[in-house]
Amino acid sequence: MKTSNFIFSIFIIICSLAFLVNSQTDSCSVNLNLNTQLPFDLSTLHCAAVWNSHNFVLRYVQTSPNLWSFVLSAPDANSYIAIGFSNNGLMVGSSAIVGWISSNDGSTNIKQYFLRAQLPNQVIPDSGNLNITYSMIISQSSRLYLAFQLLIDQPSSRLIYSVGPVGILPSAPSYQLTEHRDKVSTGLNYVTGESNNENVHSELRKSHGMLNMLGWGILMIIGGIVARHCKQWDPIWFYAHVGIQSLGFILGISGVICGFVLEDRLSAHVSTHKGIGVFILALGCLQVMAFLARPDKSSKVRKYWNWYHYTVGRILMVFAISNVFYGIHLGEKGTGWNAGYGIVLAILFIISVVLEVRIWKRNSN
Repeated sequence: MKTSNFIFSIFIIICSLAFLVNSQTDSCSVNLNLNTQLPFDLSTLHCAAVWNSHNFVLRYVQTSPNLWSFVLSAPDANSYIAIGFSNNGLMVGSSAIVGWISSNDGSTNIKQYFLRAQLPNQVIPDSGNLNITYSMIISQSSRLYLAFQLLIDQPSSRLIYSVGPVGILPSAPSYQLTEHRDKVSTGLNYVTGESNNENVHSELRKSHGMLNMLGWGILMIIGGIVARHCKQWDPIWFYAHVGIQSLGFILGISGVICGFVLEDRLSAHVSTHKGIGVFILALGCLQVMAFLARPDKSSKVRKYWNWYHYTVGRILMVFAISNVFYGIHLGEKGTGWNAGYGIVLAILFIISVVLEVRIWKRNSN
């Protein structure tokens, strides 16, 4: 008798756990049935699993020629959930709809935020370019359902999803949005319902950033330091300078090519970053041509060539450093990449200062 009771208890626990797990999941094979009346027919919604790692499911339909209805489903983890509409797949410059339910009093909150920059105080509540005609957030079966309607001809196909930190929700009066604990950028085909995770291009992004950072932003600087401070070791300094700059140029060109491929695949609008990159590439090509056409040391025009070579090289370094930091900002890589590159620059700067002091002392003596 005791054994049968024990087995029955285990069976009840397993069933309860299975019910709890199932109540926190959603899929496109499940018919949506909410306990709240919405101003659109749930049975007509198209469905797409848009973020599998967090079980985000998006349902949508074009209700009328200029009205779109959405329902975003996600586990209720005592955190906010957000969906953003972006022109280029990046968070900065996008408008997002954020919803949460307070675990204290059960109050529901939905706000539109404009993501002006990555800093928390630049994520502006009650601002953005989305014309929201209806919004509601519902908690049901341990899941949140963020329902809303947009007055728009065609929503952006570049969608961003994020989930906030557990237990930290925006509050009055500022409703400042705490940094998400995870996010993803996707592309959605509203006709077929196919959702593509744009993080598949993360390796290409990383290659683009690392090649340009190493080629234009580090090796070019090292080559310049060698040319200025190592001339006493002639002709070794010359071959070292040419070799380092050539390697930097090759890596830089590879990074630029990766950038063009990435722009084509993401249809990204980064005209300023691209323009600076093309300018840096042009300066690099001018340096290569200048090297091939450099006059003899005894030539009268050699000093003008030196002036030109030094000036163009310094301009290239300044723009390269600026564009690397700007690229980190556009790629939303955060403080890690900024700190890493900043440390490398600081080390090169200290080395340059020490060598400059050495030259100054030698000239003084």
